[in-house]
Amino acid sequence: MKRIVLITGSARKNGNSDLLAQAFIAGAQGVGHQVFRFDAAHKKLFPCIACDTCFTKGAACSRTDDFNELAPRIEEADTIVLCTPLYWFTFPGQIKMVIDKLYAFQSGKRSLNIQEAALLVCAETDDPKDFEGILTTFALLLRYKEWKNAGILTVPKVNKIGDIELSGGLEKAQELGRHI
Repeated sequence: MKRIVLITGSARKNGNSDLLAQAFIAGAQGVGHQVFRFDAAHKKLFPCIACDTCFTKGAACSRTDDFNELAPRIEEADTIVLCTPLYWFTFPGQIKMVIDKLYAFQSGKRSLNIQEAALLVCAETDDPKDFEGILTTFALLLRYKEWKNAGILTVPKVNKIGDIELSGGLEKAQELGRHI
């Protein structure tokens, strides 16, 4: 059994990436994994300001925001999964703030158990080159944190709510959840 933290980036409830996250969770929980879902777009998050006071005031971040709800789950996790729509060729700001705040663990000299990460991303575009920015950023994150790539799922040609239901992406997300 793995402890998975799934971070979503879409502000659109029941949108395509929301459905993608639900499918992944169903697959992962179906084989006994624990999944904690953090919907970054619906949380109060402040950007990291590199104050280097991480974990010195009783919480991961000295600025009081919802990252402090997520931080203990990240510390316990074996796997982190980022599930998002593609925004201007990369992660939306909500997920980027979470990624930036991973710095708290480094600054606060806290080790993580995370061994692997996965990426699920959907977009309106049908051009595979449009995914290069997010894929490169994810690859760099994996390399820097020394995490194994547990899987990448890109789902093109989805924009309107529900488009993903006809794409095959939900089945692939559920399969990734089962085999992570």
